[in-house]
Amino acid sequence: MKHPKKVTVPRLLCLKEKSRKIVMVTAYDATFASLIDEAGVDAILVGDSLGNVIQGHENTIPVTTDDIVYHCRAVARGVKRAHIIGDMPFTANKMSSDKTLEDAAKIIQKGHAESVKLEGGQEMAATISKIVSSGIPVMGHVGMTPQSVHAFGGFKTQGKTTDAQKKILDDAIAVAQAGAYGVVLEGIPGELAASITDQISIPTIGIGAGVDCDGQVLVSYDLLGMLEDFRPRFVKQYAQLSVTIKDAVSQYASEVRNGIFPAEEHTVYLKK
Repeated sequence: MKHPKKVTVPRLLCLKEKSRKIVMVTAYDATFASLIDEAGVDAILVGDSLGNVIQGHENTIPVTTDDIVYHCRAVARGVKRAHIIGDMPFTANKMSSDKTLEDAAKIIQKGHAESVKLEGGQEMAATISKIVSSGIPVMGHVGMTPQSVHAFGGFKTQGKTTDAQKKILDDAIAVAQAGAYGVVLEGIPGELAASITDQISIPTIGIGAGVDCDGQVLVSYDLLGMLEDFRPRFVKQYAQLSVTIKDAVSQYASEVRNGIFPAEEHTVYLKK
């Protein structure tokens, strides 16, 4: 049986050169990762968004490096083709560059991720350079960075003023110059994302940043419609699995209570 060709960092860089859009989706376990991988995405992000959708927190700040390692390891068991990116959590991003490098190495070595994602722009450039120099590929993340939610006063669009736009552009350039192979642009005006995409040589991956980015990323639970009370403007629901799941479980519960399940075909008997 022929195995699918693995998506690597050079492959992702090549996609930008060929003007072919990059498709990224989050996953947090082997089953979802396998299904998403088979659907043909280019990259799977084991995002700190697991703090919201898996752990039930209001934001991503409580997520630890050990959490990311655990979920990366699970995802890696389900993936054959897609590139696996492990998110650097709040606790790793805000520490010394030595500690951040140590945590990045842990995500690669123990989590079996193939690169890491790091929030922050100019202030993180030296750390990105240090991690890249150690042989670990890094994807940057600028604009609306969820780990800075308290500093921003909530999950708000960034880059609304000329000064703010220049800061985000400078952040993206700094990330690229530091050696990152790509950068997530989150929650910024489409025209700013387009300008950044034109001015840097590495792929830009948008989320709430318009159509002109080199690729797009969405949280799998969002695009599958699993969270009924969360539907931000930048999300398109391609299914309504919350309804499907509740209907299926409700039917199961009804059949159990009414003695319909298990039926004869679901029952094993000893042969006499």
